Amino acid sequence: MPVNFGKAEFIRSAGTEEQFLWDGLPQFAFAGRSNVGKSSVINRLLGRKNLAYVGASPGKTTQVNYYLVDRKAYLVDLPGYGYAKVSKAEKERWGRLMESYFQRAHITMGVLIVDARHKPTANDLTMHGWFRETGCPEIVVANKLDKLKKSQVDPALALIRETLELGEEEVLLPFSAEKGTGKEELIRLLNAASDSK
Repeated sequence: MPVNFGKAEFIRSAGTEEQFLWDGLPQFAFAGRSNVGKSSVINRLLGRKNLAYVGASPGKTTQVNYYLVDRKAYLVDLPGYGYAKVSKAEKERWGRLMESYFQRAHITMGVLIVDARHKPTANDLTMHGWFRETGCPEIVVANKLDKLKKSQVDPALALIRETLELGEEEVLLPFSAEKGTGKEELIRLLNAASDSK
């Protein structure tokens, strides 16, 4: 049975590994740097304006947030990385939290959100490496597609694919949280992953 992404509810925030959730349901882990529009992608996917917090300043997701979707799977919103204006100690706390999540999590599908307009950053590469190390499948979502001219799309996607060393069989999904481009395809891919569990 496909997961209805229009039915979602916030379950909990985990600030320590003891609070991580594992009850056997599939988990889709969403990661991305602080200003890449991760919350906007999640809200677009769930068909809600403000379920995931969209901050005026980047870096508002400081914990691992769990959303139960259709009572069949969790969408896991991981802390943003990179640009947030927070203390070094806070960034280190995030780093430790993320590492313990990746070591202990049961990730069904990783969703790495990158900016379609730019080459992936060193932090994007680190996150991509973490997903690969867990052995879970990964979808790379190139958000902010609407900010590119048509002639810029193919070269931009080629640069992302090359930088992340994505194989031909690995998914790079052009996406616009603003316009909804790519939403149906992302839902299809996530449903296929949950069916294979």
